[in-house]
Amino acid sequence: MNQNKWVRFGLAFLLLVAAAAVVYFYFSPWSKPPTVIPISQLGQDVQLGTVKKISVNDTLLNITYRDGTTATSVKAAGDSGVENTLNNLGVPLDKIAAVEITYEQPSSWSNLLLLLIEFLPLILIGALLFFMLRRTQGGTNQALSFGKSRARAASADKPTITFADVAGVDEAKQELQEVVEFLKEPAKFTALGARIPRGVLLIGPPGTGKTLMARAVAGEANVPFFSISGSEFVEMFVGVGASRVRDLFDNAKKNSPCIVFVDEIDAVGRHRGAGVGGSADEREQTLNQILVEMDGFDTDTHVIIVAATNRPDILDPALLRPGRFDRRVILDRPDMNGRKQILGVHIKGKPVSEVDLGAVAKLTPGFSGADIENLVNEAAILAARRGKKATGMDELRESIEKVIAGPERKSRLIIEAEKRIIAYHEAGHALVMQMLPNCDPVYKVSIISRGTALGYTMHLPEDDRYLQRRSKLMDDLAGVLGGRAAEEIVFGDTTTGAADDLENATKLARAMVMRYGMSEALGPRTFGAHEEMVFLGREISEQRNYGEQVARQIDEEIMRMITTAHAKATEVLTTNRHALDAIAARLIVAETIDGAELATLAQRPESVPLPALVTAPVPIG
Repeated sequence: MNQNKWVRFGLAFLLLVAAAAVVYFYFSPWSKPPTVIPISQLGQDVQLGTVKKISVNDTLLNITYRDGTTATSVKAAGDSGVENTLNNLGVPLDKIAAVEITYEQPSSWSNLLLLLIEFLPLILIGALLFFMLRRTQGGTNQALSFGKSRARAASADKPTITFADVAGVDEAKQELQEVVEFLKEPAKFTALGARIPRGVLLIGPPGTGKTLMARAVAGEANVPFFSISGSEFVEMFVGVGASRVRDLFDNAKKNSPCIVFVDEIDAVGRHRGAGVGGSADEREQTLNQILVEMDGFDTDTHVIIVAATNRPDILDPALLRPGRFDRRVILDRPDMNGRKQILGVHIKGKPVSEVDLGAVAKLTPGFSGADIENLVNEAAILAARRGKKATGMDELRESIEKVIAGPERKSRLIIEAEKRIIAYHEAGHALVMQMLPNCDPVYKVSIISRGTALGYTMHLPEDDRYLQRRSKLMDDLAGVLGGRAAEEIVFGDTTTGAADDLENATKLARAMVMRYGMSEALGPRTFGAHEEMVFLGREISEQRNYGEQVARQIDEEIMRMITTAHAKATEVLTTNRHALDAIAARLIVAETIDGAELATLAQRPESVPLPALVTAPVPIG
């Protein structure tokens, strides 16, 4: 019988005992309190001849009178019988003989039931404690295991992950290959006086494969692998986190050489002194214990700590010094070649048809490894929904748009007037980006709703780019404002459809002024200290380090940049009004156009007559 069945059996038994006690008390003679008389009163009643029957149960006398009433009395424990007791009270023998006296043997079951009822509260409390102590998790007592480590050991029956399963991060694999060699052949390095790296810190955005890389290191080295999250150390009880750290390292030392993987270490490894009392004290004690275990007095162990974080800027400096996390491995978003390799890993063993991995990699700039895995999965689901036997390029292209902009919402009903506004809005974006030399090429323009957007313009860079020029950012700013400018030119009014565009434009302009030093008036400097601190329980990611006058100048520069970009977009659209009308007309009819068709429409001569749909006045609303 497994653990859950034992728990259910015990609870059912307790309920049965409680129900029996209720029934016993309700139907037993003791449910109505009997009349208790002294033994001397019983003697007088027997002498008067009013007593019909006496039932003797040990020292308890149950009395039945001739009129049907009952009473109870108690005789002395040393008396041999009730007859002698009554005779000693002066009752004549003939009066005693007139009473029916019977002796009952006490029932063992009734005594046991009475005993259970008497001790029922203690039994219930004891049973509750018993089942709490019996509840186990992984062989560890859960009720009393606050200080035990919750690290999970890699299961032996799971397939081993190696470096062959990780693609797009060749430099990171090269860095970690030395750690693998040290775990396999430590004598090779110790003979030259080299010491084992104590810790490896994997740094990178979410989804770039930090956890996968740690598992690959363990798989390559063929050593035990323990994984735990940083948040699992900290509890509401002070001292629990430090105890769990000690227990984790004790288990690791017993299984050395081994790897301990701590995911999201920033949950417990933040700067000390960031808060006062409460959870901050517990977190700092936990961090102190980690520091001691990683580089304390006992350093002769082959335990390597691999930790992952996407916030290295908030980690305590003591964690990052040599002797603790000796190596920091960067796992950034993959470049085009890396994305191609990752695609190859994820489509391995899956039915595909005429898929150009290079083309897909070109269409996915900025995608992480997790994004690419999701892309391939969405394409396979779409192919299955269409009844195909293999995934093709059409499914992959559509999945890219779904991952970037959300799923299509063709069922959304849009009235004709709003459809025209959306068409001109997206045509404004597309035409400005097409005409300005520094903008990325437009891949597709659509007025089909996706996610929360009523339409979208997808523009993708031709190559991976790591530096952004000011001239390109200004052209991008004009492209973002192209939709708003088109509404103003064509309809003489504005709509709420540009809300996201205005927000993105403001963010970009603010970054250009405050982070990139691209303001002509304020010069090459940054504003605002980007530090992690806690004030009154609130996290503050940016600290103001400038005065009111500078703040006013920053606002003026942001406004100037946005105004300049808006004027540039308006100029492009006004100069190429014929192309704007042609693109919008085509969108109203076809709903989607690609980059090649957009380029053709953008170069359309003015002599070509435009469709009557867009040359006539367009009502609003």
